[in-house]
Amino acid sequence: MNWLKKHSFEKKNKKFINNLTFGEVYERVGDLSKKLYPYVKNEKRVAIYSDNSVDMAIFFLALQYLEKEVLMVNTRLTDEEITKQLKTLNIEVVFSYNNKFISFNQVYKSEKEDIKLVEEFNEEKIAVIMNTSATTGEFKSVPIRWKQFYSHVKASQKSIGLTDEDNWLVVLPMYHIGGLAILIRSLYNGTQITILEKFDEEQVIKLIEISRINMISVVPTMLNRIVDEVKKHNLRVVLVGGEFIPKPLVGKSIIKNIPIYKTYGMTETTSQSTTFSVLKYADKIDSVGLPLGGVDVRIKNPDEKGIGEVQIKSPMLMDGYIGKENISDYFNTEDVGYIDEDGFLYILDRRKNIIISGGENIYPKEIENILYSHPKINECAVVGKKDERWGQVPVLYIVSSLDKDTILSYLSDKIAKYKLPKEINHLDELPKNASGKILKKNLKEVD
Repeated sequence: MNWLKKHSFEKKNKKFINNLTFGEVYERVGDLSKKLYPYVKNEKRVAIYSDNSVDMAIFFLALQYLEKEVLMVNTRLTDEEITKQLKTLNIEVVFSYNNKFISFNQVYKSEKEDIKLVEEFNEEKIAVIMNTSATTGEFKSVPIRWKQFYSHVKASQKSIGLTDEDNWLVVLPMYHIGGLAILIRSLYNGTQITILEKFDEEQVIKLIEISRINMISVVPTMLNRIVDEVKKHNLRVVLVGGEFIPKPLVGKSIIKNIPIYKTYGMTETTSQSTTFSVLKYADKIDSVGLPLGGVDVRIKNPDEKGIGEVQIKSPMLMDGYIGKENISDYFNTEDVGYIDEDGFLYILDRRKNIIISGGENIYPKEIENILYSHPKINECAVVGKKDERWGQVPVLYIVSSLDKDTILSYLSDKIAKYKLPKEINHLDELPKNASGKILKKNLKEVD
């Protein structure tokens, strides 16, 4: 169904994107589609290169009316990385917020071509392409079809609820699935979103405290920057994912009655696969929640403790990477975890992050979680380093005023000796991607 058209009649004057109503967005999208057509009429795939903005959202929706597959380009990539992605996907037309490619302004000033726009979004049609692991240079292209988006929004709505007053703050980049999914959910649900160009602590806190927004998606590093400053709120959902959440951060949020919903998912699964309310299930604080409706999670090759590879099958799962074989059954997430007796999923770490030292598995998240409990530790990450004797040993990168001996003393009575970091490196800041997620790969390169 064309949900924008539907809401433009049923909710014409209701706010949709920032101060624009559904009726105004529908008119702008239709108008822009006719200006875009001369640029894209011979193209199967096109790309958008932009930071968050209302224009970015309007361009994405307008290209859907023209049934184009849209690659969302990460603006933090180098020119060489972008060129490689465009060439691999045979994309020649790119629209950008600046003059790097065909600028948004140039298109807005173009003449309209009188064409008939698509009335219904074909569920089998690829809506968007997102490249994963682009920071490594070895990216894989994930095609997300409307059928996966539709399955996602229905399952998400059932999990976190829906009210007519919902206004979801978009601070995660829309060139990542966590940001774009907010636009799609609100389009489907007929609710409002507020887009910020980037995560600005003062702006976010103000919007929360004046009750302008009641929903927000963040990664833990973002939440950590605002949780102490929020004095009052009317938040209904704070969706937190992207990496594990330190217990002290969850604890602070519980004290302030901030409704954290921990979530676990990835681009390949169209964002959320599991979610739960921390306030409702405080005894499950270490888990990432229960599977959403239609999602089947299993543990493959579990050990005696039930720990193994996390695999997922669901209607939100991609059909397969572009240029690769289709997925016929379960998808291996490459995460390691277990499922408890109540069905809650626990993620211990990425398989690639697990450190095997002298035949023992070391889960970096376990060490990091303990470190984050110390009030003088701002950021930390544990990575593996090759070692002739043990195979690998843990190395700690940390943002803290504490010295090495104090850190080791703090850890020594909390974890086994073989898990203690063999090196401790102090940094002013840990490397992060556009969403604020710590990039362990960059730390491994330092070694």
